[in-house]
Amino acid sequence: MAQKVQFRRFLTLAMLLCLAFAGLGYRLVDLQVLRHDELDATARKHREREFFRQPRRGDILDAKGNPLATSVFVKTVCADPTLIGGRQPEVARAIAPLLQMPEASVYQRLLPRIRKDASGKIVTNCYVVLKRKVPLETFQKIQQAMTNLNFGFDVAAEKKLPSARQKFFTYLRRYAVFADPLDDQQRIYPNQSLAAHVLGYVGMAEQEIAGERTTQSAGMDGIERAFNTKLDGVRGWRATEVDSGRREVVPLRDQDVEPRDGLNVVLTIDSVVQHILESALAEAMQKHEPISVTGIVARPRTGEILALATLPNFDPNNPGGPPEARRNRVITDVLEPGSTFKIVVVSGALNDGVVQLGDVFDCEHGRFAYAGRILHDHESYGPLSVENIITKSSNIGAAKVGIKLGEERLYNHIRDYGFGVKSDIPLPGEVPGYVPPTKKWFKVSLAQIPMGHGINVTRLQMAMAMCAIANGGVLMRPMIVDRLEDREGHLVAKYSPEAVRRVISEAAAREMVKALKTVPTPAGTAPKAALEYYDVAGKTGTAQKAGVGGYMPGKYFSSFVGFFPADNPELCISIVFDEPKQGYYGGQIAAPVFKQVAQLAASYLNIRPDHGGDDAALAQLADKTNRVAEKVIAARRP
Repeated sequence: MAQKVQFRRFLTLAMLLCLAFAGLGYRLVDLQVLRHDELDATARKHREREFFRQPRRGDILDAKGNPLATSVFVKTVCADPTLIGGRQPEVARAIAPLLQMPEASVYQRLLPRIRKDASGKIVTNCYVVLKRKVPLETFQKIQQAMTNLNFGFDVAAEKKLPSARQKFFTYLRRYAVFADPLDDQQRIYPNQSLAAHVLGYVGMAEQEIAGERTTQSAGMDGIERAFNTKLDGVRGWRATEVDSGRREVVPLRDQDVEPRDGLNVVLTIDSVVQHILESALAEAMQKHEPISVTGIVARPRTGEILALATLPNFDPNNPGGPPEARRNRVITDVLEPGSTFKIVVVSGALNDGVVQLGDVFDCEHGRFAYAGRILHDHESYGPLSVENIITKSSNIGAAKVGIKLGEERLYNHIRDYGFGVKSDIPLPGEVPGYVPPTKKWFKVSLAQIPMGHGINVTRLQMAMAMCAIANGGVLMRPMIVDRLEDREGHLVAKYSPEAVRRVISEAAAREMVKALKTVPTPAGTAPKAALEYYDVAGKTGTAQKAGVGGYMPGKYFSSFVGFFPADNPELCISIVFDEPKQGYYGGQIAAPVFKQVAQLAASYLNIRPDHGGDDAALAQLADKTNRVAEKVIAARRP
C-alpha cells in the first residue's frame, strides 16, 4: 500500500515536472521564435539611439560685420521622477531658483506617476521636461547643485552609510536631473527691435526628418525666412547604443556625422544709420500720432538699402503682440502715392521731348474741368512752367503734362519705373502694387494718374523710382544682402548691384534734378527739408486716402522722398506717414524727418559737403553723430 502511494506521488511529481518543462519550453519557443522579431525590435529600441546633431544657425550681420542676429546653444532640462523617490522637496528646493520656476511647480513635475499606455502596459513618467532653452552655464549650475545635494545627511554622516547606499545617492545626483542629448538653440537679437522688419524672427515649424514629422525652429519672416536654408545649415547625426542608465557605450557607436553650420548673411544695412532712422521715426510717431510711419535710406548708384524701418515695430526676441506690428509696410502695403508720383509723368515727358522745363501750362487758378470731373490744386495757381509745376506741386499742371504725353507713353513710363511688378528685394511678403492697363482706364484717368491717384504703389517702389532719377535715369534693383560667409568669415557668395533698365535719358534726369532742387526752397513745398551743407532734390506727397465709397476726409498719406547731394547723390531717403494727426502736408511733417535723418547720416558716413559749413559747426555735428554711433554699439550684447 505504501509503495502504491509513493508511486502515485512520484508519478504526480514527474507529471508536474514534465508540465513545468513543457511550459518552460513553450515559453522559450514563444520568446525565441514566435515573438523574436517583436522582442528584438523592443530591445533595439531601448538599446539603440540615434541623435540628430543640430548645426549652429548662421548669424545675420550688418554691413560692418556687427551681429544683428546670432544663436547660442541651450539645454532642455529633464528629470527622472522614478529615481528621486520621496526626495522631491530637496531637489525642487535646490534647482527651482536656477530654473527661475516656482518651487511648487518643480515639485509637482518631479512626482512619480503610474499609468497605462494604449496597449494596457503600466508605464511610469521616467522622462519629464522641466524647462526648455536653458543656457548652458545655467545647466552646469544645476548639475553642481545636484552634486552638492545631501538628502538630509551631512558629508560625514553620508560617508558612514553602506557603500551601496552611497553609490545610489551618487547615481541619483547624476541622473535624476539631466539634459536632453539633443541640443537646442536660442536665437538672440542683441539690438532688440532694431531692423526687426528686415531681420524677421525664428519660430517653430513642423518639418519631416528621417520620415518622421517633428517640430523644429525655422525663420518665420524677413531675412530669417528668405535665407532660412542658408542660415540653417545641415544636420549631423550619431547612431549609438546606451546602457540601462542611458549612458552611451562609446565602442558601440556606429555612425558619427558632424553637422555643417549655417552660413552668415551679411546685409547692406548699417546698424548706426538704421538707429538714426528709427530714432527719428520714433520722435515723429510720438509727435504726429500716425497709424504708422516708414523710412528707407538707400544708395541711388547701387540700390543698396542702408536702413529700412516701419513703426510700430516689435522685438524679434519676443515676437508676440499684434500681427500688424510685424508687417513690413514698406513692401506689403500699397497706397496712392499722391504728388511724389509727379516725378514719373514729368520725367517721362522730358525724356520724350513732349515738354521742356520752361514750357508754361495754365493751372486754371485751382479748378480744371476734364472728362466730366473737376480737378483741384491746393493753391490758386495761374500759368506755371514745368519746373514750377514740380516746385509748387500743382495737380492741374501735372495733369496737363500727362494729357500731352498721352495714355500709351504714360503707361509705358510707369511700367519702366518698376510700378506694377515686384522689385525682387529678398524679403518675403512683397506685393507688386497695381497699375491698371490702359484699356481699363476711365476718361479722367489720364489726368488723375499724373497726380498720383488711381494707381497703387509700395513705398519701396516709390523710393527706387526717385533713386533712378538720382542715378542718371537708371533703375537699380533694391539690394539688402551683400554676401554670404561661412563661420570663419570666408566668402561663399557675393551679390552685386544690378541695373534693371534705363528709364529716362541722362539729359532728362539732369533736368528733373534741376526741377527737384527747387522743392526744398522757400518757393517750394518743402523748405523744411533743406540741409545746411548740401543741395537737396526731392518731392513732397499728400494723398487723401481712398476708402469704400470714395476718398475719406481728414485721412492722408504724407510723404517726402529726396536725395543729396543733388548733383552727386550719395543717399536717397523716403519718409511716409499713414494718417498723421498733427498736420498732414508732406512738406510740413515728412520733410523735417528727412532733414533729421540726412544730417546725422551724412556726418556719420563722411559725405563731403556741397558748400558752406565752418570747421566748428561740422565738428559739432560729427560729435553728435559719434555719440549716436556709440549708443548703438553700447546697446549690443555679445
